[in-house]
Amino acid sequence: MSAQGFDVVVIGGGLHGLSAALYLARGGKRVVIVEESWVGRHASGASAAGVRTLNRALEELPISLEAMDMWHNMTALVGSDCGFHAHGQIQVAETADSAAVLERRLERSRAAGFTHEEMIDRDELRRLVPAIAPHCVAGLTVRTDGAADPHKTLDAFRRSAEEAGAVIEEGCGVTAIARKGADWQVHADGRDFVAPHIVNAAGAWAAKIAAMVGDEIALGHKASLMMVTERIAPLLKPVVSLVGRPLSFKQTDQGTLVIGGGLQGRADIEAQKSFVDFLQLSRSARAVTDLFPMTGPLRIVRSWAGMEAKTEDSLPVIGPSPHAEGVVHAFGFSGHGFQLVPVVGSIVSDLIIHGGTNRKIASFAAERLMPRRDAA
Repeated sequence: MSAQGFDVVVIGGGLHGLSAALYLARGGKRVVIVEESWVGRHASGASAAGVRTLNRALEELPISLEAMDMWHNMTALVGSDCGFHAHGQIQVAETADSAAVLERRLERSRAAGFTHEEMIDRDELRRLVPAIAPHCVAGLTVRTDGAADPHKTLDAFRRSAEEAGAVIEEGCGVTAIARKGADWQVHADGRDFVAPHIVNAAGAWAAKIAAMVGDEIALGHKASLMMVTERIAPLLKPVVSLVGRPLSFKQTDQGTLVIGGGLQGRADIEAQKSFVDFLQLSRSARAVTDLFPMTGPLRIVRSWAGMEAKTEDSLPVIGPSPHAEGVVHAFGFSGHGFQLVPVVGSIVSDLIIHGGTNRKIASFAAERLMPRRDAA
């Protein structure tokens, strides 16, 4: 089949690829997204959809806080609120030692110039989460954080990207990338897509794409476990996590409880399959029942594990390739990329359209994960 010409080939149809394509298309670029499976197949569709600035790495906070402003105005960006509710996020301390951990985090955040986090005592914790077990002593909260609906978010970003002119090719896996004059030729599913720019938003498979353009980037992967209960009457509004135990816990608009927290299943990257570890899931279930004893009798109706990329330092890779002109990387979000989606798309667009960005992204440079090249 003859080659098709574009300005940008975005590799990966998750939320970060969709966001980049949306901004680029609105910036006047001819954009195609090539996705091996289907849009949102892996991490984006399996996300707990937390919209969180709480407890973020300090390096991420400048772009995370900007992204939070975007979430509070999401309808202006994609014509939908994406199911976002700003009921807050709270990390709960069960003991005085755990409360001290939260105090130290708050001190570090304040020392770096950030004021969005707030320490709350037992009384305020119980006011915000009346059903929480009485042994809990304190919490760290951001009242403007919250959670969204991953599927509404995928639908909104896909629709907006296509309305802006982006072309989406699903079932189109990339097998080779080569230089063609000043352009890149991306070979995918027996077809060739030619463009001067590539966005590598391939998630757990991004290191493979990076290698095709000459970037050797160390990248691991994870398969974070999630489960959902049957519907119950309203129990809590904020998203709740714990100090010292893996837990992320929220209630959806439908009344189901979504339980995660970073415990891992198993992933077969080559086969694109993930596997649930029920012994690991039981640890999250125990944490929930300790905090909310009334949840003990609830039935689990579904569980899953989503495949995603993980970097050694858990910071993403966002920025231009150091070796391949015209290539921009956006991957490695290590389980906390959902909230960053709107700002990362804008950053990628700036890098391609304007050749740079005024956002602080030096900490996300790909070079930090590359082997050192000794001088000759």
